[in-house]
Amino acid sequence: MWLSGLKWMFLIIGTMIGAGYASGRELWQFFGSESTLAIVLFSILFFICCYVIMKISYEKQSKHYIPILRELMGVKLTGVYDGMIILYLFSTTVIMIAGGGATLEAIHIPYWYGVVIISSLLVLLFIWGINGMTSMNAMIIPILITFLVGTLVVFQFTTGFSIEMEASHQRNWPAAFTFTALNILPLVAVIAAIGHKIKHKGEMLIASLGSAVILGSISLLYNDSLLKVANEVMLYEIPLFAILKHYPYFMVLVMSGLLWAAIYTTAASGILGLCTRLSEYTKLPFWLLSFCLLLFMIPLTTIGFSKLISILYPLYGVLNLYILASILLHPIAHRFDNHSVG
Repeated sequence: MWLSGLKWMFLIIGTMIGAGYASGRELWQFFGSESTLAIVLFSILFFICCYVIMKISYEKQSKHYIPILRELMGVKLTGVYDGMIILYLFSTTVIMIAGGGATLEAIHIPYWYGVVIISSLLVLLFIWGINGMTSMNAMIIPILITFLVGTLVVFQFTTGFSIEMEASHQRNWPAAFTFTALNILPLVAVIAAIGHKIKHKGEMLIASLGSAVILGSISLLYNDSLLKVANEVMLYEIPLFAILKHYPYFMVLVMSGLLWAAIYTTAASGILGLCTRLSEYTKLPFWLLSFCLLLFMIPLTTIGFSKLISILYPLYGVLNLYILASILLHPIAHRFDNHSVG
């Protein structure tokens, strides 16, 4: 039970710690000053969301996200959200592949070589299907967390720990809801793919609580570290490098490698969500399906995605708040339904 719970925990964290999170860009955008309460709230919301989605997936023994959407949104809205999730997973995976190519340029590997490398590794991963995905996350995510937390803790020791919570200075608390909502679609897609593999209810508690505590703790530490270099963050495309400028060049190389790994795990989560959804129509093995998807995606990495993101992300933000509310209210509504039936 513990091993399975930890395996799902790393899968959830791998879905969350993408390039946006690992680089500090997402945290800086949503949190910043007066955000300690917001991050604590996010941890609580994240725990509830993971547990509710896992519980529904377990009860439905799901292999993809449609049964979960039907349970949460009703039959009419399921079609809308199905299209949204496919578009979201597709577009974010394209962005990750482009990011994978761009990151390797830092070590003088040409962009297209980088794109081919990350795409080839994704196809290779899915020869082992979902098991390949969970094994990869169980290997990469602990290393990524260790280096990220190690870097932040050393930085905090050199500048003096100062995470504090003044009740009167927590105006940014609503950010907890928007930040959780932003990450809800890939979470639904990935957790739904493992419903039929969950054997015990204890696994759900271990995975949900573990991922919420780890992500909440890292977020507090990371956010406080970024606040200490707030004047320099704006000078960097990747906020983490504002912290790393105090480190030897070797550490910059190591963290660049780990950022690439974060991009890879997020791209893999996107491909997994798409493969599990499309496999019932095609009956193709996951590796071949991922290969076909990547053939579609690679040419799109040349399009200017900043405009696409500026249109899509705010739209997802609003629609995701609706699905977030449905998840949070589901246990209450479910209990009410059970009592009324009784």
